Amino acid sequence: MGGCQSVKKRHWFEEVAEHLGPTYLRYSFTYGTTQEVDVLMRILDLNPGDSLLDVGCGPGRHAHEFASRGVNVTGLDISEDFIHLANQKTSENVSFVCGDARDMPYVEEFDAVISLCQGAFGLAGGPTLQKSEGDPDGVILSCMSRALKPGKKIALSAFSAYFQIRYLSENATFNAETGINHETTSVKNKEGESMDTELWTSCFTPRELRLLAANAGLEVEEIWSVDPGDYTKRVPDLDHAEYLLIAHRPNNGEKK
Repeated sequence: MGGCQSVKKRHWFEEVAEHLGPTYLRYSFTYGTTQEVDVLMRILDLNPGDSLLDVGCGPGRHAHEFASRGVNVTGLDISEDFIHLANQKTSENVSFVCGDARDMPYVEEFDAVISLCQGAFGLAGGPTLQKSEGDPDGVILSCMSRALKPGKKIALSAFSAYFQIRYLSENATFNAETGINHETTSVKNKEGESMDTELWTSCFTPRELRLLAANAGLEVEEIWSVDPGDYTKRVPDLDHAEYLLIAHRPNNGEKK
């Protein structure tokens, strides 16, 4: 199993989050939170009183939805601005921590771990990444696995490399060596002020996700092709934007 790293450098997405603030929740990909949590409660075998770690929780939309169903949630995000937004809605069974997903301290603490909508897994690459740092997404998945109790499950969404190549936008380039999609776009804050920015998103094939999961000590159960707000079970294909990986950490003595 890979290890977690000590990370202190500022992440490129922090500036984007600072500018977006609450307008992040106006983007259409955030509208399907309830449907996504409906499905995840079932496939992760979650019940009221169970514990969940939301890695890259953003402003807390999934964390608060899980908490409303009685799950005890810890949300972690690298953006102080997003953590501030998440804390504006209070609940007895949810807490938020500002931290880097590549350097999480948790060991066998949670009944389930998630990373959705490229909140952490898939956003670790970028212009400041050094080859000596290895694979940051692999590091994040290893940290997620380490945080999970044996026998419990992980769910994470990841951009499909096949979809990105097939439907590559005019303002994006896809690096075939790294699997990173580089996009130039404009984002608005709550005052309507635009900021030109660049986004670097790691994209994956199902085989790559299986290999990363195995390296993190996880046993893959299923990989679905999904869209935000439409977590419907489908075999992996070329026509949906994301994959949803469901895996579990084997119990001690369980053969992988």
